[in-house]
Amino acid sequence: MNKYMQTFFEILPEKINTSVALGFFDGLHIGHRKVINEAVQGRENGLVPICFTFAQSPKSVLSGQPQEALMSLENKKAVLSEIGIEHLYMCDFKSVVDMPAREFAEETLIKTLKAKKLCCGFNYTFGKNGEGNTKMLEEICKENGIELKVLPPVTEKEGVVSSTLIRELVKNGDVRRANELLGSDFGFSGEVVHGQHLGRELGTPTLNQALHDELVVPRFGVYASCVTLADGRKFCGVTNIGVKPTVGKFAPLCETWMPDYEGEELYGKTIDVRLIKFIRGEKKFSSLDELKKAIFDNAKTAKNMFDEKIKSDN
Repeated sequence: MNKYMQTFFEILPEKINTSVALGFFDGLHIGHRKVINEAVQGRENGLVPICFTFAQSPKSVLSGQPQEALMSLENKKAVLSEIGIEHLYMCDFKSVVDMPAREFAEETLIKTLKAKKLCCGFNYTFGKNGEGNTKMLEEICKENGIELKVLPPVTEKEGVVSSTLIRELVKNGDVRRANELLGSDFGFSGEVVHGQHLGRELGTPTLNQALHDELVVPRFGVYASCVTLADGRKFCGVTNIGVKPTVGKFAPLCETWMPDYEGEELYGKTIDVRLIKFIRGEKKFSSLDELKKAIFDNAKTAKNMFDEKIKSDN
């Protein structure tokens, strides 16, 4: 783990030879981590492990459509630091989108970033119109005496592990499988804001958070979750994502109840919520009493899932 990772938003000359991981790395799934880890291994040969990526999804920039990310930028930075990346370049994709592939590789990666080792996935493309591929990169590396590691696809029962596959799992509510392929738990951090306070009346006070605009929206429903407070304490959570048909509110919400939490009010605090497993879909209840019973039943299920997760993590 590197606690002092530096982040750059423009391309600056490196002073020491580097080992570079190349890719957008949405979600940093288990396939991405093989590429990152290969770059980190360059440290054994005196190379500075760096990651060259972008602040925004290249596909989103080119298509003009929202990216539906699997991980926030802040979350990505934290994970890359934990893995061992020392320098993170999160450049504006528009600044290099029209650069010829060979120029990008030779001038940016080799000359400016002092790359002596390049690491990428099997389907990596670069340069104007995506004209550069791993075959071209291999030729350029041979010409310049650069080590190149092209990682093969990671396959599971669903096929090749990809951000697209994991995104669909999240949308379908299968966060347990999505988490296995991510190598971490899908979720988000956000400030606790005031809601309708209905949960307090039911004896199940909830922590309300706005859904991140850039993140993929999970299937609406109730999830077992792991909630981490600012002081690092972890609690079982019952998280509802979606609308609230029983009480007539139709804006998407994220609400989490921590059955075992007793302490100060958390309004204005930032908490981290990680989804463990889908419990049930959204349902319109005939009364608040019926809703309350369902919430307590969900809590029992969530606690079992939370305990199972904590046990497996340890």
